[in-house]
Amino acid sequence: MKASNLYLLLQVIYTASVLQVDAFDPITTTVVLGLGATLGRTIYNYLHETCDPKWIGFNTTGLRVDLEDKLFGQHIASRIILKSVAGFMSNDNPKKPLVLSLHGWTGTGKNFVSQLIAEHVYKEGMDSNFVHIFTATHHFQHASQIETYKSQLQQWIRGNVTNCGQSMFIFDEMDKMHPGLIDSIKPYLDYYDKLDGVSYRKAIFIFLSNAGGESIIETALEFWKEGRDREEIELKDMETVLSLSVFNNKKSGLWHTSLIDKNLVDFFVPFLPLEYRHVVQCVMAEMKARGYPPDENVAEQLAKDLIYFPKSERVFAVKGCKTIDTKLHYYI
Repeated sequence: MKASNLYLLLQVIYTASVLQVDAFDPITTTVVLGLGATLGRTIYNYLHETCDPKWIGFNTTGLRVDLEDKLFGQHIASRIILKSVAGFMSNDNPKKPLVLSLHGWTGTGKNFVSQLIAEHVYKEGMDSNFVHIFTATHHFQHASQIETYKSQLQQWIRGNVTNCGQSMFIFDEMDKMHPGLIDSIKPYLDYYDKLDGVSYRKAIFIFLSNAGGESIIETALEFWKEGRDREEIELKDMETVLSLSVFNNKKSGLWHTSLIDKNLVDFFVPFLPLEYRHVVQCVMAEMKARGYPPDENVAEQLAKDLIYFPKSERVFAVKGCKTIDTKLHYYI
């Protein structure tokens, strides 16, 4: 039975029970009304998302499978995301919130990964009332209002975590965020048991940024020029360079931030530039998602028509897999 039909049926039963109240003595009436109220709460909790294990619970296997089958060319990011989220969600008493900073050029999978995390933590996925997205160019447009933004941001986070300690906050376009703004939430990311009676230790914060993309590309190009496989690239090859690049970049959103100074970012996650073979995989996955029969010829043709760099060698796709969904209909 659909939830909507179940709700109507239970509502009818409850209404009918209330209409019969006059036929009972006062004690029976109290019991009936009490049962009705309890039934009403049960119905509400069944149909409406609440902050409890019924609606929030990590699916380790699901995330692992999706990272393997749907995220291409990101062996470092896949490993970090799975281990960090799994470790955090399995800890009943974390010392601080989980803070991940995802970096790389457009179309490499940063937004997609944040969606996967939400889908495997919250039953409602990105539609959950406990997943909150902030976009720099939409929510924090004007530099002249930065003090107002700081106050609003603190209120939003405090209010939502008060409502549900296991809230997730995604900050998109960090490279377009005004310097200093993100420092306003530093206390909520730190090692505090509680702040004004509120614990933030079970919350998840994810920063998405193109900043640091150049240093990631430089490392990937070096490995390619040396004839080394990209899977040989390890986190240690770029994490320090990446964090320094972001910290010293005025357009990173994390410029000279105390979040880095105080080591509150748990992982700087590099997303490597995608090669032709990865774009082909993206196209095949998109075709499958839309219900089209797999066609490697279509996938290869679409991938070949994209722009790559360096120009002469055509190694990495400039926009990664970002435009695949809009271009596919043209090639089918």
